[in-house]
Amino acid sequence: MPKASRREFLRAAAAPALPYVLRAADARRIRVESVRYAYEDYLYRTPIKFGGVALDRATLLNVHVEVRAGDGRRARGFGSMPLGNIWAWPSKLGYQTTLEAMKDLAGRIARITESSGEEGHPVDINVALEPAYLRAAEEVAHQRKLPEPIPKLATLVVASPFDAAVHDAYGKLHRLSCYRTYGRGFMAHCLARYLSREFEGEFLDKYVLQEPKPRMPLYHLVGALDPITEEDIARRINDGLPETLPEWIHFNGLTHIKIKLNGDDLKWDVERVLRIDRVTEETQRKRGVKAWYYSADFNERCPNVDYLLEFLRQVKEKAPRGFERIQYVEQPTARDLKANRHNVMHEAAKLRPVVIDESLTDLESLLLAREMGYSGVALKACKGQTHSLLMAAAAQKFKMFLCVQDLTCPGASLIHSAGLAAHIPGVAAIEANARQYVPAANKGWEDKFPGIFRIKDGMMRTGEIRGPGLGAVPA
Repeated sequence: MPKASRREFLRAAAAPALPYVLRAADARRIRVESVRYAYEDYLYRTPIKFGGVALDRATLLNVHVEVRAGDGRRARGFGSMPLGNIWAWPSKLGYQTTLEAMKDLAGRIARITESSGEEGHPVDINVALEPAYLRAAEEVAHQRKLPEPIPKLATLVVASPFDAAVHDAYGKLHRLSCYRTYGRGFMAHCLARYLSREFEGEFLDKYVLQEPKPRMPLYHLVGALDPITEEDIARRINDGLPETLPEWIHFNGLTHIKIKLNGDDLKWDVERVLRIDRVTEETQRKRGVKAWYYSADFNERCPNVDYLLEFLRQVKEKAPRGFERIQYVEQPTARDLKANRHNVMHEAAKLRPVVIDESLTDLESLLLAREMGYSGVALKACKGQTHSLLMAAAAQKFKMFLCVQDLTCPGASLIHSAGLAAHIPGVAAIEANARQYVPAANKGWEDKFPGIFRIKDGMMRTGEIRGPGLGAVPA
């Protein structure tokens, strides 16, 4: 064959592939076409205490989006999250004031997301829009004449179901779990664009499991207001669900217990752990269970690190086996790390992993926490899918302890949270307490995901989360 003819043949043979390559490139870039949102309100069956405040209700923000890919295909996505204003925005302004401000912000975030015209992978879209979301929060505070700004954490919570819906739609567009869309085949940029040069050439799929862990232990919450034994109950609810700790242990087959503590009464905190340990040990002995675990959550109320060190010393002295069962300590002191640089956790972290939760809003806060001695991070779906994945990558790179925490997430938000935990290496258990405090919000979900919502042996069947997108709602 003459050279010219060979070149023409090769050019002609290659030509049909070009449109395919363009289509593939177009398909990985999406833009949001429409956004709609609504709320659901629920009363708790029993109150839960957050940072010294008793909470008895929840407002879910449900978000639907439609996205269009560059090749013209469309897909719909869904995200849901409790607004959690008591946790995300501790304030003297009052519950209703902060809730209404966050609802105002939700409307603005919906408009920003729908009209931005941003194109790319869901991670690109969220990273690009976050500055606009934060400016919108400033505008809400100004226009409502609030005496304090809306915290960044509260803005992340409001934005999280919008971000979740976009990730969900992206996975459904490609008929894949969204956890299969975090490699170079879908993402145009490596992690160095979102984090730091240490991540050059790395993509999220290095830090994310494509298949969910088939099952994971459930972390049950013992709130500061919750009865431990029958003698703590003034009047039973009598709704068919357990009410004491032994009843919950038998009902769900529990092996992981999260203990909420006050942080302002050392004697009470120590005795609370000792009593829970005694009751749990007796109950597990009857069940023939020899291994179980605790986490201790102070919700940032310890006045200083010395309080935490003394707490750990006394628990270890009075209940050595109970102390050994503590897997980690969560956010013991104030969330504003910059204003509390003296509360370093180096000594405490030698005893048990100490994780940040409320403090973790970006890479800067994670790096500061490491500098101050924190040895782990708590990921939360309510801070956003994008945020959680990026922080999970950073935490793994820095060899930090990882856990995924709850915000009393029911329904689709629990599936989102459980899916996140099941796809992040190193996360050993799932916290889920909506079944305790707001089971009404789980109605209709139990039959669809029985292994997620009906716990019998202390394990959540996370292998059930296999649908496209986030896996909660069919495409």
